[in-house]
Amino acid sequence: MRKSDINSAEIARLAGVSRSTVSRVINNYSNVPAPTRDKVLKVIEEYNYFPNASAQVLAGKRSRTIGLFLIGQGNVSSDVLTNMLIVSVIEHASKLDYYVLTHIIRNAKDTDVIKNVKEIFYQRRIDGGIFIGAANREPFVEELINEGFVIGVVDQELTERPEPNRIVSNFNNDSGMKQAVAYLAGLGHSRIGVINGDMNRLSGRTKYEGFKTAMRMCGLQVNPKWVLEGDFNEQSGYDSIQTVLSNESELPTALVAANDSVAFGAIRAIKEHGLRVPEDISIIGFDDHALSVNHHPPLTTIRVDFSAMLKRMTSYLIEKIEQKTLSAQEITLDCSLVVRESCRRI
Repeated sequence: MRKSDINSAEIARLAGVSRSTVSRVINNYSNVPAPTRDKVLKVIEEYNYFPNASAQVLAGKRSRTIGLFLIGQGNVSSDVLTNMLIVSVIEHASKLDYYVLTHIIRNAKDTDVIKNVKEIFYQRRIDGGIFIGAANREPFVEELINEGFVIGVVDQELTERPEPNRIVSNFNNDSGMKQAVAYLAGLGHSRIGVINGDMNRLSGRTKYEGFKTAMRMCGLQVNPKWVLEGDFNEQSGYDSIQTVLSNESELPTALVAANDSVAFGAIRAIKEHGLRVPEDISIIGFDDHALSVNHHPPLTTIRVDFSAMLKRMTSYLIEKIEQKTLSAQEITLDCSLVVRESCRRI
């Protein structure tokens, strides 16, 4: 028999004890005589025996594993921000002696994909999960929460009757947009446009609402022609600018992008049309991407601390898994303006 094939019955035979004694030793019960415990542990060590994970789950034990689910169609391997989010969760979970199972959901409407994700929870292969990129009130995520699984959702607000197993996190997008528009207005800009994010997500809506409120507070009109559809990826920023530069004779003097990746795409499109940033159009981003400081030009942006948010989310998730907290949790972080070189005074 290979060492990897050994089971508790064989351990019991080799140690000359019953299977129940092996179980009590593994579970650290106190009612095992020290010599017997030492004899069983010696055989366990010699044969590198580890209890079957499925059996442990059936016995009500935790897997000490959390799931991290990324919903999106972008290329994760080349996206610095997404990689940072993944690493933040893994690092903090590891400090708390938990493993992280990661999975990319390319299409949240694919029933087979969602069935497989739900199966991971129902089979108890993980103790809880964090979802990044989900639409607000994503049906299958809501189903998992209703079933009692411990779930953390990035970019969501608490419901009117928050469940104790729900954790949500978001940034103060309203404040961020007010800072962005006020900064541009202070530089003399009045013709300000916006490239929106995914409007199915909370941050897409709250950023646009914050933009409209900020424009009103500064006494500025929102031009519908300069309200551009987008997503939260670079290609959407590129496509939206291609459209407006091809169809509009009058252009805004400044644009606020839903995030820095969108801003990168917008700047690329602007340059391809022979225009310059910030000389012809000023651009301000949102999130302070790791590449923003070294972009050409260095990007003025609204800084948010994703790493701190994911660390808190991971901590709360594991606390709930271990039943140390019994109430719903909401994480809301502030943001701040970072001035670089992508905006000019007019």
